[in-house]
Amino acid sequence: MQTHPHLLPAAIDQQLETLQSDVDAEKAKTPLSSQDLLLYRRIAEVKEKERRKTLEEIIYCLIIQKFMENEIQMISTIVTSPDPTYVMDSWPNQEHKLEKIHSPDALEMIQNHLSLILGERVVGPLITVAQISKLKLGKLYAASIMYGYFLKRVDERYQLERSMNTLPKAKGPRMFGELKPNPLWDWESMVQISTDEDDDSSDSKAYRLRSYVMYLDAETLQRYATIRSKEAISLIEKQTQTLFGRPDITVLEDGSLKTQNDEVVGITFSGLTMLVLEAVALGTFLWEAETYVESKYHFVSN
Repeated sequence: MQTHPHLLPAAIDQQLETLQSDVDAEKAKTPLSSQDLLLYRRIAEVKEKERRKTLEEIIYCLIIQKFMENEIQMISTIVTSPDPTYVMDSWPNQEHKLEKIHSPDALEMIQNHLSLILGERVVGPLITVAQISKLKLGKLYAASIMYGYFLKRVDERYQLERSMNTLPKAKGPRMFGELKPNPLWDWESMVQISTDEDDDSSDSKAYRLRSYVMYLDAETLQRYATIRSKEAISLIEKQTQTLFGRPDITVLEDGSLKTQNDEVVGITFSGLTMLVLEAVALGTFLWEAETYVESKYHFVSN
């Protein structure tokens, strides 16, 4: 990727082909005797773990390549300080670059997502500093990755149905109680849709992506918001922990959770915007990378 980026796609394809060949070869093996079965299972588990690690690295390489192609510099680390006046964000403003990778329809929902998170940013200057828990910031980052993943997935289907003139007709507001809760994000805050009269029209020009999300049935919406592979879930966890660290969480006797190493950090509205937009972009690229890998290698469903 660093020295010969033009060779990366071919190298990835070759690696995926090798991994798939290994899996096919294992399936074609002659069944073993009962005494050899336990050893065989152990060897198979080790090989599967190695394959998952390789697949995760391939997906991550594809994501990094996307950031490089769009000339977006990723946030490398989050630096904190005991000084209460310290502001953690010193990364460059790349708002335009991070926004232009999305379709206009998806960008509208991302802006809605940002307004729900930032709140007072609408009336306050971008340099206003917000005090926020580092653990909460990490959860927000992970949730925004998942939101970008979901949004890219549903936007692809929306664009296809709109081009084929098969968009569903309006059938009333979505009841989020129908959907299973997610530990990192909730439907009301992440897919909250403002209702406009124009959104009730089935005309392709007025029928927006946010309306389309509301018209999907609960089962479809749940499926689209679920990360498909264990490799992608692991990648989200590792990327979040790389930036924010691994929280030291203790379960108390009453069942509540106590975080040992959490701290409050200062971040500007501008910096928080960049953080969220990067996470959404990462989720978008994660869907694309996972989809590409899946076309070459058969994942074990999560």
